[in-house]
Amino acid sequence: MKINNFKAKLIRYPGYAILLLSLISFFLVSCQALKPKKVDLRKIPGDPKDKRQKNIREGRGFRAMSILEDKGGGNFQFASSNEMWRATLELLEFTPLSNVDYSGGIIISDWFSEDSDQDPLKITIRFLSNEIRADGLKVIIYKKICKKNDKNNCKTIQDNTTLGQEIKLAILKKAATIEDSEISKSQKDYTERGAGMTND
Repeated sequence: MKINNFKAKLIRYPGYAILLLSLISFFLVSCQALKPKKVDLRKIPGDPKDKRQKNIREGRGFRAMSILEDKGGGNFQFASSNEMWRATLELLEFTPLSNVDYSGGIIISDWFSEDSDQDPLKITIRFLSNEIRADGLKVIIYKKICKKNDKNNCKTIQDNTTLGQEIKLAILKKAATIEDSEISKSQKDYTERGAGMTND
């Protein structure tokens, strides 16, 4: 009796039949998805480091460094370990900075002047490499020339004096000094650790 009523409902209301078929197919697919896959344990590395590397190769993981990497040439290390970046920030302590973008590899100072009679300057430094070398950074100096007694009537020109070259050389020297001190510190730490191990 109940089966006949059920058949009558399915015939009278075709939406029931569609709903019932959808539910049955959903449960079948779900059961298939829950079925564990066969895995060859010989192909899975035992070391967690190797597992991570395997997952990254297969696209099932990500590295934090890959987010920071810029594929187009601005492939910089962390700011704390980049001697040129640190040297530049130390040398530009005398002026306020308007834009400091490590991932973009650029530092731009605000307009500044040493005295009121001097035309304001702006320094732009672009980092082209992590290595301490002359072609690893570009220094551009802009000068704002205003008409006397009219600070609103100004024009900006690129400064063609040797100031940009002098700043560049100062950054390179400072970066080399920072690198040397880091190497000396590392060697000292290594020597102390080695001495500590021999005393034990």
